This record gives sequence, C-alpha cells and structure tokens, in this order.
Amino acid sequence: MAKQWFSCPQLFFKVRHEDATLLCAERFSRQQSLSLPGSAHLLHLCYSAVPQRRDSAGAHLFSSCAMTEGFTECDLTCSSPTPSVETLNAVNHLKLEPEQPIFSVLTGGMKEQERGEAHIAVSHPTTCGATSPTAASDTESGVFSVESELCAEHDFELDWFCGTEQKLICSRCATAGPCREHSVAPLARRVTAVRNQLVDVCEKIQLQALRIEKFIKQTLDAKEQKLQASASRAREQVLAQVSAAREALEEEEQRLLEQVQREAERVEQCLLTQRAHWNNALTSLSQTRSHLVHTLTHAADAQLVTSIQEISERAEEAEGVGDPCDNNQLNLNPACTDSKLLRGLWATALLLGPNAYGSPLLKFDERTVSPLLSLSEDLRTLTFISKKPRQAPPYDPARFDSWPNALGSLSMSSGTHCWVVDVGESGAFKVGVCYANLERKGSGNEARLGHNSQSWVLSHYDLDYSFCHAGKKVPLTLIKRPQRIGLLLDWLSQTLLFYEPDSGTVLYSVTHPFSAPLLPAFAVTDRSITILHR
Repeated sequence: MAKQWFSCPQLFFKVRHEDATLLCAERFSRQQSLSLPGSAHLLHLCYSAVPQRRDSAGAHLFSSCAMTEGFTECDLTCSSPTPSVETLNAVNHLKLEPEQPIFSVLTGGMKEQERGEAHIAVSHPTTCGATSPTAASDTESGVFSVESELCAEHDFELDWFCGTEQKLICSRCATAGPCREHSVAPLARRVTAVRNQLVDVCEKIQLQALRIEKFIKQTLDAKEQKLQASASRAREQVLAQVSAAREALEEEEQRLLEQVQREAERVEQCLLTQRAHWNNALTSLSQTRSHLVHTLTHAADAQLVTSIQEISERAEEAEGVGDPCDNNQLNLNPACTDSKLLRGLWATALLLGPNAYGSPLLKFDERTVSPLLSLSEDLRTLTFISKKPRQAPPYDPARFDSWPNALGSLSMSSGTHCWVVDVGESGAFKVGVCYANLERKGSGNEARLGHNSQSWVLSHYDLDYSFCHAGKKVPLTLIKRPQRIGLLLDWLSQTLLFYEPDSGTVLYSVTHPFSAPLLPAFAVTDRSITILHR
C-alpha cells in the first residue's frame, strides 16, 4: 500500500503498511500550558510492527493526544498484530527521554537495529564528500526520510554540523579532521535549535496574524461603521460654517451697499445743490455785468456821474457771490466701505492663501544696502554689523550711507502684494514700504524710515512695537512677540496691512492715497532679518 499522511496543527503521522510507524512530534510550547505528564516539551511515541506478524487479527494501535488550545485529538487505528518481543525490545532500547528530540532518538535507535535501512533525519545538501545521498521528503507533513550519508574521508556517518563552513561532517572531522577548530555541534542539537527557532518564528507570525485579524474585525469594522456618521457630521459642520459665513457676508454686503448708496445720494444731492447755487450765481453775475456794460456804453456823461451809487451796489452784489471751491462734502466718504468683518475675511483669504509669501523674486537690492549691514549671498538676509567695516562699499547714489536701511528689489504700483520677513530674535528692526525717491544720503530724518512723509513702517525697538509715519508713532500692544511679520499692500484699496503669519492676526493697517510706486523698506540694528519664500 502506498504511504498515507495524516496531519493536524501540531502532530504529524506517517503510516506505512509494511511497518506501521507512528511519529507524533509536538512542537515546543514553552509559553503555553499543555495537559501532558512530565516534560511539556516533547512527546515521543514510536511503535513498530514486525512484518512477519501482520497476518494476526485484532491488533490495533491507538494513539490519542489530548492537549490544550491549538491541538486536536487524533485517533489512528491500523490493522497489525500484537507487537513482537523484538519490536518492544527495540523500542525500549531507544531509551526515550522527554528532552531528547524525536529525530535524534529514532536515528540513533534505528542505526543500531537496521544499519542499512532508512532513517528519520533532517534533509541537508550533500557535503563533506558524502557518498550515495538519496533523500525523500513530504512537504505536507514536514517529516523527512534520508538514507545514510557517510563521510568520504572517514567513512563515518555525517551526524555533526560545522557552523563555520555551514556543512554536515562526521565525528572524526569534528575532533581530528579539518573542522576541529571550527564551531561544530552534534547534528541533533543543531536540528533542535533550528526547530526551536522555527517554532518561535511561527509563534510570532501566528500572534501577529491574530493581532491583524483582531484589528481588522474590531478596529477597522468599527471605523467603517462610524465612517458614514462621521462624514455626515463633518459635511454638516462645513455646510453650517460656510452658511454662517455666507449669511454674515450677505448681511454685511447688504449693509455696506446700502451705506454706499446713501453716501452716493448725499454726494449727488450736494452736487445738485451746488450746481443750482452756482448756476443762479452765474445768472446774477451775467445780469449785473450786462447792466453795467449797458450803463457804460449808453449812459450820458451826466447820467453816468450820477449813477455812481447804483454802480457801487451792483459791484458789491457781484463780489458777494464769492468764488466756488471744492470740499470733501462733494466726494464719496471712503469710510462708507469700512468693515472689520469684510477686511478680516479679505485679509485672511490673502494671508492664508497660496500667495501669502509673495513673489520669489523679492530680495534685497544690494545697491541700497547700508555699509552698517551685511547681505547674504542669496540676497535674502540682512545682518547688522556692530563694528564699522574697514573697507567701505563703492559709492552708489541708491545706497543709504548713514542709516542701517535697505530696500527691496520689487516695485509696486498696482495689484496686491504680500511678503513675509523672519525677524527671529532681533530686538531692533523696521519693516514697511517707502516711495522710490526716498532720500538715501545723510543722517537727517529725510533718510530715516518712519520719520518722513515718504515711508510707512512697523518698528520694534527697546521691547516696544509701534507704527511710524511722518515722525508720528502709534503704539501697538501685542500679545506675544512675533517671530515673523507679514505685509500686505493692496493698491486698489490703498491699504497697507501688517500681520502675524502663523495666526493671521492683523497687527496694524493703514489706508493712504499712495501717489507713486512703493518699495519694500527694511532696517535692522540687532542681529538679522530674512525675507522668507515658500
């Protein structure tokens, strides 16, 4: 009869009709509690039936292995005679020990009983000059049968393993042969170590698989169930926030448009009134002039002399009309569009948008850098020089020669512009804008940022922050010291805004009718400042 294989998770059974051999190999379960008497490491059961006695009836071999979780109770019945005395002696001669691997026991016992028959062993490639290696294996059961391999040099069985050369050797090679100084060990010990290692790996993989299965069943399934509800709540939150913002914007839009309409109607009424008044004045002046001209050309001399009083009255009446003059009442008040909500939303949209850091082309114009400052190679960092440099830079009409100032390279006369300056730990700096024709030479206020009518800057000095323009300071109260300061210039609304990029907090804003192109302006008298790019 052909070979039959039976397997359960931890047991392997091999049954041959010619000699019924049962090998029950339990994996090492050092971390589990097994219902086994004595050692919990190995259970050996070997029964061999002599072929000469197999015609006797009623002989049965029963094996039952009852273990804890992970093991299955297996029953195996084979038609076989009562074991002979020789077989029992052979089994007893093996001297099975709980700690001894089953493969080494079977190999040793069978070697003494049947030198030329097949043995239970671990399959290895032919090494150390082995003669006639013939191996058969069954990958399903994990039990291998290998015919005897002998050392070609010493004619001894290859029952040792050389760890240095990673090959099978005999005992003579291990003690007196070429591998005597190598790291060697009995094959059975090596097999046991490898099997233990494989058991550990399998246990780890099994535990990992259990964790993954638990994660899939518990965590992922729960997350999937909560996903729809969470997504629905998130959508509702977004819609609610957008709806609230839209409603507020629509109300603010309506309020501002009505305010602009009222202001426009007021200005229009003023214009109509002025137009009517001056039209009447023009008509009166025209009539007075016509009357005076007629008197001049048609009155006789005597009549002309006697009309002096009338002529004087007419002249005084004409002078009383006065001269027309323009005033703010005839202009639309810009305050009619002032809205903190709208300005905040508009500024936030720009400051937190993709163009918050402005053009990557913005750098310091090296032609304007003061001798008191040093400029980095990438033209983006200004550093204050505490000591005056030995060699002054070449003369340039665009260079500041007294104040530690520098200007940006980008001119702005339309559109919206943003840029961010890293002020770091600097204790004294200025950032802002100025007209391109700002004075560059001398130590007067004409070249000092914030102290003339051509520059607008945010200044930090001596722990204080302030907005400076035309020599006037507006103190600023900041909750925390900003590491970076952003600037936004909107030419259409003529607005300059200073803000803190991380939180989007507006530090200060000013509206001014800028009349000429502006340049970014900088000054530093402590450490360094840097223009940032994304």
